[in-house]
Amino acid sequence: MLAVAHVLGLLLATFALAYLAPAGCSLVMHDSLWGNFLIAGAITGGCGLLMAGATMRFRRDLKPRDGFLLVTLGWLFLPAAAALPLLLSLPDLTFTGAFFEAMSGLTTTGSTVLNGLDTLAPSLNFWRHSLEWMGGMGIIVTSLAVLPLLGVGGMQLYKGAAPGALKDERLAPRIRKTARALWLVYVLLTAIGIVSLRACGMSWFDAICHGFSAVGLGGFSTHDRSIAFFDSAAIEFVLMVLMVIASLNFARHLIALKSLSFEPYRTDPEAGASFALLALSVLAIATLLAANGVYPDFLHALRHAGFNVISQATTSGLTTQDYQSWPPFAPYWMLFLSCIVCSTGSTGGGIRMFRALVLVRQTGRELKLLIHPSAVTPVRIGGRPVPEGVGPAVLAFIFLYFVTVAVLTFAMLLTGLDFDSSFSAVVASINNTAHGFGAPGAVHNFHSLSAMQTWICTAAMLSGRLEIFSVVVLLRPAYWRK
Repeated sequence: MLAVAHVLGLLLATFALAYLAPAGCSLVMHDSLWGNFLIAGAITGGCGLLMAGATMRFRRDLKPRDGFLLVTLGWLFLPAAAALPLLLSLPDLTFTGAFFEAMSGLTTTGSTVLNGLDTLAPSLNFWRHSLEWMGGMGIIVTSLAVLPLLGVGGMQLYKGAAPGALKDERLAPRIRKTARALWLVYVLLTAIGIVSLRACGMSWFDAICHGFSAVGLGGFSTHDRSIAFFDSAAIEFVLMVLMVIASLNFARHLIALKSLSFEPYRTDPEAGASFALLALSVLAIATLLAANGVYPDFLHALRHAGFNVISQATTSGLTTQDYQSWPPFAPYWMLFLSCIVCSTGSTGGGIRMFRALVLVRQTGRELKLLIHPSAVTPVRIGGRPVPEGVGPAVLAFIFLYFVTVAVLTFAMLLTGLDFDSSFSAVVASINNTAHGFGAPGAVHNFHSLSAMQTWICTAAMLSGRLEIFSVVVLLRPAYWRK
C-alpha cells in the first residue's frame, strides 16, 4: 500500500507540470485565469511531493498485485486534482460537477455538465481537451502494459505482445518502456490531425482542441453544438478518419510505422471486424434515414450517418445531428456499437472487439461440439489459438459488465429518472462515450442530472475505463490479506 502511495505521489507531482500549458494558453488568450492554474499546479505538486517524500523508505518495484490499487487510485486522485482549476474559475460549479467533468475528460468519456461552451474561458476549454488527450495516452499504456500483466478479463492474451514488453513480472519498468514506444505514434497522429483540421478551416485553437478530442476519442468540444457548429463536410471527414484510427490498437500503428506497411492492419482480426461492422452500419442507417425522409437524399443521409455512427461507435461522442430524432433503431444500434467496436490498446472504451470475437468463436466451438463431441476445436483469433484461460476470463468480464450495467441502471431508477435515460446514461458512461438518450442525449448534457445521478455516472465511467475487474477486485477482503 505504501509503495503504491509513493508512486501515486510521484504521479501527482509529475501531473502538476500539465497545468503549465493551460496557464500559457490563458496568457496568450488574455482570459486572466493563468493564476488559477498555477495555484492548482502548486497544490497538486505540493501534495504529490509530500506523499512521495513521506513514503520514500517504502519504495520498491511494483508487482502485478499492486497494479489493481495503482490504476484505481490513480484514476481517482488525478480527476480530483484536475478539478481544481474548474473549481477556482467557475464559482457556481459544485465539486460534484467539477469532479465529473475532470473524470469525464481523463477517462475520455466526453460527457459534460457545463453550459455555454462557446463563451467559456479559452484556457478552461483547453484544459478540458488536454485532459482527454493525456487520458487517452494513459488508457493506451494501461491496456497494453498493465492490464495484460494483471490478467483482467482475458487481457492476458496480450501479455508480452506489447512493444517494449519485458520478460519479468515487474510492473513499473513495463509501463515506462511501453509508454516510450507509444508516445511517438500518439503525438504524430495528433499533430497530423491538428494540421488537417486547420487546413479545413478551423482556427488553430479549435483545431488543437478537437485534435486532442478526436485522437483521445473524447466528446468534448469548444461549442455547445459540437461539430454541427462548423457545418463542414471536410472537417467531418478529417475527424472521422482520426476517430477510426484512434479506435484501433496503437501497437499496430507503431508496427505499421516501423515497417512502413499496411500489412499489420490487414492481419489484425479486430481491425477487420471493426471496419466491416462500421461500414455495414453506416450504409444501413443511411438507407434507413433516406427511406424515412429524414434527409432529402441518400448523400445527405450518408454524410450525417457516417459521422455520427462512427463517432458513437468509436466512443468519441462528437456530434453533428440530434440522432435521438432519427428512427428508434438508429440510436439504439449506435449505443450497441459503442460496446464492441473499439480495439484493445486504443483510446476507446466498451467491451472491446477482441472480447466480442472470443465470445463469437467460443459460441461456434460449443455448437460444433454439440454435433461432434469428440472434435478437437481450439478457439482461434487471427489464426492464433486462444489460451484456455482466456475464454472463461472473457465470459466472466462480460457477465460482470452486464451486472454492473444492471446494478447502476437500477440505482439511477431509484433516483426517479426514467428507464431510457437511466439505461442509456449508464451504458454511455461505462463505455466512455458521451451521450445517452433523454436528459443526457445528443443535444443535451449531464447538467440536468441530480448530484446522486451524476455520481452514479461517474462511478460507471471509472468502472468502464478500468475494465471493471480492476475496481471490483479491491472490494474483496481476500485482496487485502497478505
